[in-house]
Amino acid sequence: MLFASYPSLKDRPVVISGGATGIGEALVRAFAAQGARVGFVDIAQDEGVALAEELAGAGQQVRFTRCDVTDIAAYQKAIAGFAAAHGDALVLINNAANDQRHDWAEVSSDDWDARFAVNLKHAFFAAQAVAPGMKRAGKGSIITFGSISWMVLTPSIPLYETAKAAVHGLTRALARELGRSGIRANSLVPGAVITQRQLDLWLTSEDMAAIEANQALSGHVMPEDCARMALFLAADDSAMISGQHFLVDGGWANA
Repeated sequence: MLFASYPSLKDRPVVISGGATGIGEALVRAFAAQGARVGFVDIAQDEGVALAEELAGAGQQVRFTRCDVTDIAAYQKAIAGFAAAHGDALVLINNAANDQRHDWAEVSSDDWDARFAVNLKHAFFAAQAVAPGMKRAGKGSIITFGSISWMVLTPSIPLYETAKAAVHGLTRALARELGRSGIRANSLVPGAVITQRQLDLWLTSEDMAAIEANQALSGHVMPEDCARMALFLAADDSAMISGQHFLVDGGWANA
């Protein structure tokens, strides 16, 4: 298969959260391949360093900072560090999340706060950090990852689902608040993406078959499928698209 190249992304500063593995790794690779200047954070130190060294060794513009996005001050400092190296971010991809299974009846107030910190709060404060630079440039794209989990009633992740449903509200709010400055905000909503984490922790052969049965399309959604949609939403090709959510789910959920 042949995929699109986006000239507007060459040398464009991009910040990606949760970029060391899974969908995040696919995002880092895809933007670096377009010639973007990519800064990414993750708590996975070894994987992040290895990915950055691999891509930098291939001549691509990639920097990694080990950071827990729930530490807002540290995350905003990392974003400032990327800006110092690459220029102010003109693309922000809020990808970091944690879909650990949990029993709603056993959730504590601290559990609630922790789950929302990793699945929603950092996206708002990252947008707050990059918006001034985007305003100065008169353009920018903020892409926040949602999930079809709440649309299809996935069990055992109620806090994750609630946070991911809220991404839609955050996206609409940012689109209105920032749009007159030339900044666009959209949500990218993955379906059942087959990552190594999902395979290691949860997905059985029966689960894989059930996922495919629920989709309109045969096959499975892979991290690269999400990355290709993110490229489009970051590029000038989508210049008049904002406040929307885009499902990459093989035709499963009814948005």
